This record gives sequence, structure tokens and C-alpha cells, in this order.
Amino acid sequence: MNLPHRYLAIEGPIGVGKTTLARLLADKLDARLVLEAAEENPFLQKFYKDSNRYGFQTQIFFLLSRYDQQRELLQGDLFEERVICDYLFARDRIFAYLNLDDDELALYEQFYRFLGGMVAKPDLVIYLQASTTTLQERIRRRGREYELDISDEYLMEVNRSYNAFFFHYDATPLLIVNTDGIDFVHYEDDLVELIEEIQHMHSGKRYYVPVLKGAEMFGVQ
Repeated sequence: MNLPHRYLAIEGPIGVGKTTLARLLADKLDARLVLEAAEENPFLQKFYKDSNRYGFQTQIFFLLSRYDQQRELLQGDLFEERVICDYLFARDRIFAYLNLDDDELALYEQFYRFLGGMVAKPDLVIYLQASTTTLQERIRRRGREYELDISDEYLMEVNRSYNAFFFHYDATPLLIVNTDGIDFVHYEDDLVELIEEIQHMHSGKRYYVPVLKGAEMFGVQ
């Protein structure tokens, strides 16, 4: 399939379906799949039970593990294979600003500034949006035990922070996809239509908003 992008990153709040879409796209596009190893973070379950106590440890573990993965990408050849990643390295700061106090954040920023300049930028970021109600339903449906401790208030704040972050995001081309009415798993047409939009995405910021079984597109260049 002829796509202008070699490195695509999928982003969005907890439960929106990043990994599911990344797997589907990697299969369709014959791409290498890079998944965040969230469940390998030994602090994550503790964080959802006591965020004040375990926020900094959780955040630093994620920052370093994501950095290791991204450095491996640079050691490969991004020009010879297509890569689909289910996170954007820069998203780490969304959660840092949500979860850390001022002193922790100052230390975190030192780490981030040092590491962030040594990772590859995607050719395209796909930001998956959904209402908080939709996120709640999807989290309950997938049934990860540690996610059941996520409060509705925290999930709402995560969703708000993601929207604010990507409203101002301009580091790479950005395709924003409203997923409230999309089911990539059970309706292949939804996936095919998204791939068609990806094929036409070359620069700037675009919004993909499905209407019933069709879609409306408008762009901001």
C-alpha cells in the first residue's frame, strides 16, 4: 500500500483503543508494531490506588522505558520499514503535569529535556478522541483489573488534558479522529476509510469526524 508515512504514532487517553488500532494498522500496512509495555510498570497498580505516593516512580519508569524503545527505533532503519507505535513520546508530559507536585515536576522536566531530544519524531500522529463516557465503557469492557481503580474524575481530567495538549500540538502532522461512532474491530469499512484519510494526510492538522457511516473532513493548515 502506497503511504507517504514511514513512522506513525497512535495516541489518545486511557481506554480509547490505541493498541487495538495500532495492531490493525500494522497488519493492514505490513508494518513493524511497537507497543508500550504499560503492564510491565511495577508501580502502575499501586499508582491507581495511591497516586500521591507512587506518581513520581510511575512516571519516571514510563519515561525511561519509552525512551529505551524509541532509541531502538533510531538504531533500526525507519526508511526501510514502516513502523506503527501505540504512543507518542511527548505524551509523557501530559501525565507528568497531572500527577506530580511542583518539586517532582521540576526534577522530571530535567530528565525529559535531556531524553526528549534524542528520540525520533513520527511522520504522522493519529490522535484518537472519545467522550469520557465512551472511555468509561471501553475500560469496563476490556476488564483490566488495575484500571478498575481509575476514578471517573481522574479519567475526565486525563481526557481534558489530552484535548488541550493536541489543540496546541504542531510538532508533526496530526490527524484527529473522533472514535465515539467508530468500531475498527467489527466494521472493516471504518478501518478502510481511516486508511484512506491517512493516505491523504501530508501536513498540518486535520479532523476526521464520522457521521453515521460516512465522514466529514475539514482541515487546518
